[in-house]
Amino acid sequence: MLNLKLKVKKLKVFHKAFKLQGKSFNTVEEILAFSKEISVEVHSFLSDWFSENTFIEVQTSGSTGKPKVIRLQKENMINSALATGSYFKLPEKTTALLCMSPNFIAGKMMLVRAVVLGWHLDVVEAVSYPLKNSEKHYDFSAMVPLQFQNSLTDIYKIKKLIIGGGAVSNELLNEIQQVKTEIFATYGMTETITHIAIKKLNNYTNVVGSKTKQSAYQVLPNISISADERGCLVIEALKVSNEKIITNDLVNIVSETSFEWLGRFDSVINSGGIKLIPEQIEGKLASIIEQRFFVTGISDAVLGEKLILVIESEIKMAEKLKSNILKKIQQLKNVSKYEIPKEIYIVEKFVETPTQKNNRTETLKLIKYND
Repeated sequence: MLNLKLKVKKLKVFHKAFKLQGKSFNTVEEILAFSKEISVEVHSFLSDWFSENTFIEVQTSGSTGKPKVIRLQKENMINSALATGSYFKLPEKTTALLCMSPNFIAGKMMLVRAVVLGWHLDVVEAVSYPLKNSEKHYDFSAMVPLQFQNSLTDIYKIKKLIIGGGAVSNELLNEIQQVKTEIFATYGMTETITHIAIKKLNNYTNVVGSKTKQSAYQVLPNISISADERGCLVIEALKVSNEKIITNDLVNIVSETSFEWLGRFDSVINSGGIKLIPEQIEGKLASIIEQRFFVTGISDAVLGEKLILVIESEIKMAEKLKSNILKKIQQLKNVSKYEIPKEIYIVEKFVETPTQKNNRTETLKLIKYND
């Protein structure tokens, strides 16, 4: 592997085994010239990566507060790449697929891993069905949940897959238990330079303990975790961040090296004095709702906030669907009376973020609330 004890001024070095779209390179200039043929985004990031700057400027997603532009040290990004390569046993000449946007940290880090670790990386457009027209097989890739769900019939083309940017439904978990591809959920954010914790989602034979296989994330080496007075995760990861990271993610600390993610502190609904965590309720409803959906709180004169359920479906099916779903929810034994939505709304198509997540704020603007 490339000797990564580099001075910042030597960051123009790249692993000699690195390939992009099957092409090898002798100089940085060759890499940059070729990257122009792939996309403006890939070329822009690689130009920044090989520049004299010691940092990369990136937009945060809001996991630790309001979205903002921060500077990530290239040295820390190299450390993150090393940690991923070591944890997943991905040496030089690993074949990898980048199917996420290079404008965001997950896509940027796939490029960094390839350059630093000497991977053979293919880049495709960040679409909802990234494997549909691919005839190649890969050792490693990363996807968001929507891409993963749409790629189930082709997922055998990837040996190891990490999923970030959202939860995987219980229904989907059941479908992948016999899949040979090793599939992992990741926990991380821009501030931690992608993932700092991993949870295996299938093929549990090598995973010890029921907590680990069902709900707990295992932190990577050299990561310390704790919870603050709100119950939110606090991360100390000196090799990828020079500062302690205080998140807005509610967690249950299982051990010094593992935690359960409960939901977002800033999405908690206070309904008549009862605090409801949307992500926990969504986990319970996932077994009975086939369509994409989410729960949230809206203003209410009596309760302060009331719980509502929003489902993506054809409008013409709205009334029948709402009636059927409500009956099923009322029959769920693990759902309390406070967790039963006061209203159910149907939206033809959810508004999505650039990374193909459901944009809840914008989707809610499509709804005409009942008085």
